[in-house]
Amino acid sequence: METKSMPVLFIGHGSPMNAIEDNEYNRTWRKIGQTIPRPKAILCISAHWETRGSLVTAMPKPKTIHDFYGFPRELNEMQYPASGSDWLVDQTIQALKITEVQKDLNWGLDHGTWSVLATMYPQEDIPVVQLSLDRTHDADWQYKLGQGLNVLRKEGLLVLGSGNLVHNLRMAIFDDTIAYDWAVEYDGQVRDWILAGDHESIIHYEKHGKSAALSVNSAEHYLPLLYVLGASEPREPITFYNDKVMMGSMSMRCVQFG
Repeated sequence: METKSMPVLFIGHGSPMNAIEDNEYNRTWRKIGQTIPRPKAILCISAHWETRGSLVTAMPKPKTIHDFYGFPRELNEMQYPASGSDWLVDQTIQALKITEVQKDLNWGLDHGTWSVLATMYPQEDIPVVQLSLDRTHDADWQYKLGQGLNVLRKEGLLVLGSGNLVHNLRMAIFDDTIAYDWAVEYDGQVRDWILAGDHESIIHYEKHGKSAALSVNSAEHYLPLLYVLGASEPREPITFYNDKVMMGSMSMRCVQFG
Protein backbone atom coordinates (compact mmCIF):
# COMPACT_ATOMS: atom_id res chain seq x y z
CA MET A 1 0.00 0.00 0.00
CA GLU A 2 1.33 3.42 -0.96
CA THR A 3 1.91 5.73 2.01
CA LYS A 4 0.01 9.00 1.82
CA SER A 5 2.33 12.00 1.87
CA MET A 6 2.19 14.47 4.74
CA PRO A 7 1.16 18.00 3.82
CA VAL A 8 3.89 20.62 3.55
CA LEU A 9 3.33 24.03 5.15
CA PHE A 10 4.51 27.61 4.96
CA ILE A 11 3.54 29.64 8.02
CA GLY A 12 3.65 33.44 8.09
CA HIS A 13 4.85 33.75 11.68
CA GLY A 14 4.94 37.52 12.25
CA SER A 15 5.65 38.80 15.76
CA PRO A 16 7.02 36.51 18.50
CA MET A 17 4.03 37.68 20.57
CA ASN A 18 1.91 35.27 18.54
CA ALA A 19 3.34 32.57 20.82
CA ILE A 20 1.48 33.91 23.87
CA GLU A 21 -1.38 36.02 22.56
CA ASP A 22 -4.79 34.72 21.54
CA ASN A 23 -5.42 36.05 18.05
CA GLU A 24 -6.71 35.12 14.61
CA TYR A 25 -3.27 34.00 13.45
CA ASN A 26 -2.37 31.49 16.14
CA ARG A 27 -5.95 30.22 16.35
CA THR A 28 -5.54 29.26 12.69
CA TRP A 29 -2.19 27.58 13.42
CA ARG A 30 -3.84 25.60 16.20
CA LYS A 31 -6.58 24.47 13.81
CA ILE A 32 -4.00 23.37 11.23
CA GLY A 33 -2.19 21.31 13.87
CA GLN A 34 -5.47 19.64 14.84
CA THR A 35 -6.54 18.99 11.24
CA ILE A 36 -3.49 17.59 9.44
CA PRO A 37 -2.20 14.07 10.22
CA ARG A 38 0.04 13.91 13.27
CA PRO A 39 3.67 13.95 12.05
CA LYS A 40 6.36 11.55 13.26
CA ALA A 41 8.72 14.51 13.45
CA ILE A 42 9.01 18.07 12.12
CA LEU A 43 11.71 19.65 9.97
CA CYS A 44 11.48 23.44 10.15
CA ILE A 45 13.20 25.95 7.88
CA SER A 46 13.10 29.24 9.78
CA ALA A 47 13.87 32.74 8.55
CA HIS A 48 15.98 33.28 11.65
CA TRP A 49 18.85 30.84 11.08
CA GLU A 50 21.09 32.14 8.28
CA THR A 51 24.43 30.41 7.76
CA ARG A 52 27.30 29.80 5.39
CA GLY A 53 26.75 26.21 4.39
CA SER A 54 23.74 24.03 5.25
CA LEU A 55 23.41 23.01 8.90
CA VAL A 56 20.90 20.85 10.72
CA THR A 57 20.33 20.80 14.48
CA ALA A 58 21.58 17.47 15.80
CA MET A 59 21.34 17.75 19.59
CA PRO A 60 19.01 15.48 21.59
CA LYS A 61 17.35 18.44 23.36
CA PRO A 62 17.56 21.64 21.29
CA LYS A 63 17.46 24.78 23.43
CA THR A 64 14.75 27.42 23.07
CA ILE A 65 16.37 30.53 21.58
CA HIS A 66 14.95 33.94 22.47
CA ASP A 67 16.34 35.79 19.46
CA PHE A 68 14.59 39.12 20.06
CA TYR A 69 14.48 41.94 22.58
CA GLY A 70 12.00 44.42 24.00
CA PHE A 71 9.27 41.85 24.64
CA PRO A 72 7.52 40.88 27.90
CA ARG A 73 9.16 38.62 30.47
CA GLU A 74 6.51 35.97 29.83
CA LEU A 75 7.75 35.57 26.26
CA ASN A 76 11.43 35.62 27.24
CA GLU A 77 10.84 32.90 29.81
CA MET A 78 8.87 30.67 27.47
CA GLN A 79 10.38 27.27 26.68
CA TYR A 80 9.57 24.72 24.00
CA PRO A 81 11.42 21.58 25.16
CA ALA A 82 10.75 19.30 22.20
CA SER A 83 13.33 16.62 21.60
CA GLY A 84 15.56 16.41 18.56
CA SER A 85 15.68 13.41 16.24
CA ASP A 86 18.80 11.61 15.06
CA TRP A 87 16.65 9.71 12.58
CA LEU A 88 15.27 12.90 11.00
CA VAL A 89 18.75 14.43 10.90
CA ASP A 90 20.03 11.39 8.98
CA GLN A 91 17.00 11.37 6.68
CA THR A 92 17.52 15.07 5.91
CA ILE A 93 21.22 14.66 5.16
CA GLN A 94 20.47 11.75 2.82
CA ALA A 95 17.67 13.64 1.07
CA LEU A 96 19.67 16.79 0.29
CA LYS A 97 21.98 15.40 -2.35
CA ILE A 98 22.97 18.75 -3.90
CA THR A 99 24.87 19.90 -0.82
CA GLU A 100 26.80 18.59 2.16
CA VAL A 101 24.74 19.15 5.29
CA GLN A 102 26.69 19.50 8.52
CA LYS A 103 25.38 18.53 11.95
CA ASP A 104 25.10 21.47 14.35
CA LEU A 105 25.24 21.22 18.15
CA ASN A 106 25.04 24.93 19.00
CA TRP A 107 21.86 26.48 17.61
CA GLY A 108 18.50 25.12 18.81
CA LEU A 109 14.95 26.24 18.05
CA ASP A 110 14.60 29.94 17.27
CA HIS A 111 11.34 31.85 17.49
CA GLY A 112 10.52 31.22 13.83
CA THR A 113 10.08 27.60 14.89
CA TRP A 114 8.89 27.51 18.50
CA SER A 115 6.50 30.47 18.36
CA VAL A 116 4.51 28.55 15.74
CA LEU A 117 4.85 25.04 17.17
CA ALA A 118 3.89 26.16 20.68
CA THR A 119 0.42 26.75 19.27
CA MET A 120 0.26 23.96 16.71
CA TYR A 121 1.64 21.27 19.05
CA PRO A 122 1.51 22.60 22.62
CA GLN A 123 2.20 19.15 24.12
CA GLU A 124 5.83 19.51 22.93
CA ASP A 125 5.91 15.77 22.24
CA ILE A 126 6.87 15.73 18.55
CA PRO A 127 10.61 15.75 17.73
CA VAL A 128 11.79 18.92 15.96
CA VAL A 129 14.85 19.59 13.82
CA GLN A 130 15.83 22.86 12.14
CA LEU A 131 17.53 23.24 8.76
CA SER A 132 19.44 26.47 8.21
CA LEU A 133 19.24 28.90 5.30
CA ASP A 134 22.54 28.76 3.44
CA ARG A 135 22.87 32.36 2.23
CA THR A 136 25.87 31.61 0.02
CA HIS A 137 23.46 30.38 -2.68
CA ASP A 138 20.72 32.06 -4.73
CA ALA A 139 16.97 31.56 -4.58
CA ASP A 140 16.93 28.97 -7.37
CA TRP A 141 19.32 26.79 -5.34
CA GLN A 142 17.12 27.14 -2.24
CA TYR A 143 14.14 25.92 -4.25
CA LYS A 144 16.10 22.92 -5.55
CA LEU A 145 17.13 22.05 -2.00
CA GLY A 146 13.45 22.09 -1.10
CA GLN A 147 12.75 19.62 -3.90
CA GLY A 148 15.03 17.17 -2.11
CA LEU A 149 12.86 17.41 0.99
CA ASN A 150 9.83 16.02 -0.85
CA VAL A 151 10.85 12.43 -0.01
CA LEU A 152 10.52 13.17 3.71
CA ARG A 153 6.78 13.71 3.30
CA LYS A 154 6.33 10.04 2.42
CA GLU A 155 8.00 9.10 5.72
CA GLY A 156 5.33 10.85 7.79
CA LEU A 157 7.47 13.94 8.37
CA LEU A 158 6.17 17.49 8.36
CA VAL A 159 8.27 19.97 6.37
CA LEU A 160 7.44 23.44 7.66
CA GLY A 161 8.77 26.75 6.34
CA SER A 162 8.42 29.70 8.70
CA GLY A 163 8.84 33.29 7.53
CA ASN A 164 6.67 35.94 5.91
CA LEU A 165 5.87 36.25 2.23
CA VAL A 166 6.00 40.05 2.57
CA HIS A 167 8.35 41.33 5.28
CA ASN A 168 9.72 44.86 5.49
CA LEU A 169 10.13 45.96 9.10
CA ARG A 170 11.79 49.23 8.11
CA MET A 171 8.44 50.37 6.71
CA ALA A 172 6.20 48.80 9.35
CA ILE A 173 3.44 50.87 10.95
CA PHE A 174 1.59 49.98 14.12
CA ASP A 175 -1.88 50.22 12.65
CA ASP A 176 -3.52 47.04 11.44
CA THR A 177 -6.16 48.94 9.50
CA ILE A 178 -3.56 50.06 6.96
CA ALA A 179 -1.58 48.02 4.44
CA TYR A 180 0.72 49.41 1.78
CA ASP A 181 -0.54 48.94 -1.77
CA TRP A 182 2.74 47.31 -2.82
CA ALA A 183 2.51 44.78 0.03
CA VAL A 184 -1.05 43.79 -0.84
CA GLU A 185 -0.13 43.66 -4.53
CA TYR A 186 2.83 41.32 -4.10
CA ASP A 187 1.08 39.10 -1.56
CA GLY A 188 -1.79 38.63 -4.02
CA GLN A 189 0.57 38.10 -6.94
CA VAL A 190 2.42 35.30 -5.17
CA ARG A 191 -0.92 33.71 -4.23
CA ASP A 192 -1.91 33.73 -7.90
CA TRP A 193 1.44 32.29 -8.98
CA ILE A 194 1.09 29.49 -6.42
CA LEU A 195 -2.37 28.61 -7.70
CA ALA A 196 -1.08 28.64 -11.28
CA GLY A 197 1.92 26.45 -10.38
CA ASP A 198 4.22 29.22 -11.61
CA HIS A 199 7.12 28.63 -9.26
CA GLU A 200 9.65 30.28 -11.57
CA SER A 201 8.04 33.68 -11.07
CA ILE A 202 8.16 33.26 -7.30
CA ILE A 203 11.79 32.14 -7.35
CA HIS A 204 12.88 35.05 -9.54
CA TYR A 205 11.25 37.76 -7.50
CA GLU A 206 13.96 40.23 -8.55
CA LYS A 207 12.30 40.46 -11.98
CA HIS A 208 9.03 41.86 -10.68
CA GLY A 209 9.68 45.48 -9.93
CA LYS A 210 9.10 47.74 -6.96
CA SER A 211 6.43 45.75 -5.13
CA ALA A 212 8.63 42.64 -5.10
CA ALA A 213 11.76 44.58 -4.10
CA LEU A 214 9.99 46.19 -1.14
CA SER A 215 8.18 42.99 -0.13
CA VAL A 216 11.06 40.53 -0.26
CA ASN A 217 13.58 43.08 1.01
CA SER A 218 16.44 41.13 2.66
CA ALA A 219 14.84 37.80 1.60
CA GLU A 220 15.38 35.69 4.72
CA HIS A 221 11.65 35.64 5.50
CA TYR A 222 10.80 34.80 1.87
CA LEU A 223 13.24 31.94 1.29
CA PRO A 224 11.47 29.37 3.52
CA LEU A 225 8.54 29.59 1.10
CA LEU A 226 10.83 28.36 -1.68
CA TYR A 227 11.69 25.23 0.30
CA VAL A 228 7.99 24.53 0.76
CA LEU A 229 7.26 25.10 -2.93
CA GLY A 230 10.11 22.77 -3.83
CA ALA A 231 8.76 20.06 -1.54
CA SER A 232 5.24 20.37 -2.97
CA GLU A 233 3.87 18.26 -5.81
CA PRO A 234 1.98 19.27 -8.98
CA ARG A 235 -1.80 19.27 -8.81
CA GLU A 236 -2.09 18.58 -5.10
CA PRO A 237 -4.67 20.56 -3.10
CA ILE A 238 -3.64 24.09 -2.03
CA THR A 239 -5.13 25.85 0.98
CA PHE A 240 -4.43 29.41 2.11
CA TYR A 241 -4.83 30.74 5.63
CA ASN A 242 -4.43 34.15 7.31
CA ASP A 243 -4.50 36.08 4.04
CA LYS A 244 -3.89 39.44 5.66
CA VAL A 245 -1.17 42.09 5.58
CA MET A 246 -0.53 43.50 9.07
CA MET A 247 1.60 46.42 10.28
CA GLY A 248 1.42 47.79 6.75
CA SER A 249 4.21 45.63 5.41
CA MET A 250 4.01 42.08 6.81
CA SER A 251 1.97 39.32 5.16
CA MET A 252 0.65 36.70 7.54
CA ARG A 253 -0.37 34.42 4.66
CA CYS A 254 0.09 30.70 5.19
CA VAL A 255 -0.14 28.03 2.53
CA GLN A 256 -0.63 24.28 2.77
CA PHE A 257 0.05 21.79 -0.01
CA GLY A 258 -1.67 18.44 0.33
